[in-house]
Order: sequence, then C-alpha cells, then structure tokens
Amino acid sequence: MDERFYVGVKFDNNAFNYFFATDDENLRQGNQVVVETTRGLEIGTVAFTPLPIESYKHPFELKPIIRVADADDLLIQNENRKKSIEALEIAKKDVKALNLDMRLLGATFSLDGTKVTFTFVADERIDFRELVKQLAYRFRCRIELKQIGPRDKSKMTGGIGVCGLPLCCATFLSEMETISINRAKNQMLSLNIPKLSGPCGKLMCCLTYEDEAYNELKKQFPRIGENITIDEIKFKVDSINLFSKEIKLVGEEEVKILSLDEFNDLNKAVKKKENK
Repeated sequence: MDERFYVGVKFDNNAFNYFFATDDENLRQGNQVVVETTRGLEIGTVAFTPLPIESYKHPFELKPIIRVADADDLLIQNENRKKSIEALEIAKKDVKALNLDMRLLGATFSLDGTKVTFTFVADERIDFRELVKQLAYRFRCRIELKQIGPRDKSKMTGGIGVCGLPLCCATFLSEMETISINRAKNQMLSLNIPKLSGPCGKLMCCLTYEDEAYNELKKQFPRIGENITIDEIKFKVDSINLFSKEIKLVGEEEVKILSLDEFNDLNKAVKKKENK
C-alpha cells in the first residue's frame, strides 16, 4: 500500500468511523468521498483530516479512497435513496406474502446500483432463500439480507431514552461495548433489569459513563463486610454512600452511621492500638 495517510469516514448519520487510506493530504472534515465497502461502492463523509499512515494501529487492512465525490455521484446517491424507500416497501410485501417472521428496517443501494442490502430483525433464524430469489428477480441486482441485533436496531431507528434525550447510540456513540450487570452492581443500583434497560431491551449504555469514577471513589472506602472493633464492640461494614461519604456499621445490638473521616480516624486508632 503506497498511500501515505488515512482518514475516518462516516456513512448516513452513523456515529462509527471507518478508516480508509489516501494520498490526498488536502481532504478535510465534511468532504464527501467514494469508497468501496462490504455493501459495494458508497459515498461517505470524511470525519477528520488525514493522519500519517504510520500512526494507524488497528489490525484491519485499509482500503483506499477511490475519489472525491462529484456532482454526478451525489445525484446518483439521491436517486438511490429514493429507490431504497420504494425497494423497502416492495420487499415488505414479499416478506408478508411468504409469511416470514422478520421485520425489514432499511434498504440501501450501492452507488453503482449493482447491489442492494436489506437490514432486518428477527427473533430466530430465517430461511430467506426464496425471498432473495424474488428480490433479485425484481431488482436485477445482487441482494444481501443482513440480520442485526436489538442494539443496532435502536441505533438505526433512533428514539428517546429514559433521560428524555435522543438515544446515545443513535447520536454520538462510535463504539457500543458489552454492558454487564456488574456495572450496575458497582454503582450500587437496584438490580431492576427493566429499569436499567434501554428501548433495545439491553442494559443502558450510560451505565459505562460513570463506572470508572465509582471505581476511583470506592478506593477511599472500606470493603462491604469488613470488620472493625469500636469500644470493644465488633461491627461490620454493611453499606457505604459514596455521595454523602457515610458508612453504615452494624453490630449485634447497635447500628452506627459514620462519616468517612470518622471511620478512618477510628480505623487508625484501632490499628495503632493493635501495634502496641
């Protein structure tokens, strides 16, 4: 590969950056370019100015940018978008006629019109061979049916989160990492799965935003279950409150609520006494 630079390219309001190689150091953010993807030729938008190819650290091979999109390319793209809307409606009728348990979400024509990709969601695997035959006959091009998961569906369709704002995945998230219930446990949230889930049915992406801050704050506090003796009475750390910086201690007959500073002072006194 002789290209000296690489750039990130975004497609159709997708927050993800896809990387491509280029020799054109004059490319700027917002420029529209023609590239080859798994869906065929597409027009994408440059996300950042060219970076030296030596700084590219990802394991994936870079495909080159074919050209800067011209007026003809943009005209074809607009026509393809209109055709995609029509193609989706036609495909939905075929799905219904074939009684397939799947929901079509979108259709995308490649820039040269040689391929159309249909995205869909389904609860189970679908035998769509007959559907592909019908669609190939109707559109006289290659057909790809791409099944996506619930999180990708939300990213495509958008929506409003419980916070009242547009979904993060449909606006600014460039990567969607796996969210485990351990994030909620770490933040001491009530483990009510429906309340912790987004419209996609998966745990909310925002559980990751403050997770690192909770990890850092917890380093200042004792572990749940830790023992401490106060005035010869044994207590166990029952719970902590990171915001009020309070610690709940439970003994056999008594409960104490101490501030973090009070607990640390008592703990130091206990250790000092033990070392004598």
